[in-house]
Amino acid sequence: MFGFSKVQGSSRIYSKPTVSTGAPGLRHLSRTGAPSSDGSNANSRLYVAFIILLLMLTPRVDSSWWYIGALGARVICDNIPGLVNKQRQLCQKHPDIMQSIGEGAKEWIRECQHQFRHHRWNCSTLDRDHTVFGRVMLRSSREAAFVYAISSAGVVYAITRACSQGELKTCNCDPHKRGRASDDRGDFDWGGCSDNINYGIKFAKGFVDAKEKTVKDARALMNLHNNRCGRTAVKRFMKLECKCHGVSGSCTLRTCWLAMSDFRKTGDYLRKKYNGAIEVTMNQDGTGFAVTNKDFRKATKNDLVYFENSPDYCLMDKAAGSLGTAGRVCNKSSRGTDGCEVMCCGRGYDTTRVKRITKCECKFKWCCAVECKDCEESVDVHTCKAPKRAEWVDQT
Repeated sequence: MFGFSKVQGSSRIYSKPTVSTGAPGLRHLSRTGAPSSDGSNANSRLYVAFIILLLMLTPRVDSSWWYIGALGARVICDNIPGLVNKQRQLCQKHPDIMQSIGEGAKEWIRECQHQFRHHRWNCSTLDRDHTVFGRVMLRSSREAAFVYAISSAGVVYAITRACSQGELKTCNCDPHKRGRASDDRGDFDWGGCSDNINYGIKFAKGFVDAKEKTVKDARALMNLHNNRCGRTAVKRFMKLECKCHGVSGSCTLRTCWLAMSDFRKTGDYLRKKYNGAIEVTMNQDGTGFAVTNKDFRKATKNDLVYFENSPDYCLMDKAAGSLGTAGRVCNKSSRGTDGCEVMCCGRGYDTTRVKRITKCECKFKWCCAVECKDCEESVDVHTCKAPKRAEWVDQT
């Protein structure tokens, strides 16, 4: 969907049944017969009442602005599912920014998949699905907290970068970085193009938070909190870059500018926050959080928060949005989350010997190239066994 593998970094060796990308639940229900007796009216009323009750109680996965990443250059605001009025207005007013957000979506999803490549849940996306991640985002879990944070960070990063590259009409380099300043190395002159991080944060807040502000519930409050964590994470890794001027390259004079670090640093930081995410409940007045376990410290503005424990993601479970780990590549010698014992949830693994081509016997050739031979080697690839049939049926 986004121009890269659905399961980044953890390919499946054999093909699996395609994950349904339609709306879950009721749209697949159908009646197979019609009553022929005079009592059919009463049965019909009961059936309609049952359907209405299901519609009220069954959680629904909303479409999301995340789907912009799948549209590429075809971003048409009226055709993007799931946008609220403010988001649609911003989309219509700033089509160039929407293009940047779409490109940024591909980047933050790749980063999410990199961070969880050795995890049972590996940030898989669903093809042609407006929700992008499916029902797994219905649960207010650590994974949902991370996705909201990394997606918000991705919007800040994409917009800020586009500003500095002159791709947007409404922003440019940071106009406040002018004149002289100093750091621990001495005085310097602001010059070059400082990344306009504050513009990126401001627009991202207005666009991403708009949907959460249309409802007043615990999940919206959680999403807003984690969105903010993502935005501030990008700013945390701004760095001062300088160019020296003077005789023989001496730094008697310096020209400096502020630049964003590689997005990987933001991803690494948010993954650590995921590991230390804090389980909370909504406080009595509905304006903040209380820690679920009183022995833990309170959540700060820099902590990811969640309400519900995660499923184990071992088996395919359509209701939970879990794809399971059958067919996932695992590391036989690892004791970590990528190890076969953990990844395969104790079901065991299959081993396949495959041939792999690698570069070898590389030599430097004057001037200026490196020539290598193609060498073939046989390696063992371990993949998680599928669950027994009874287990599979129970979950699906």
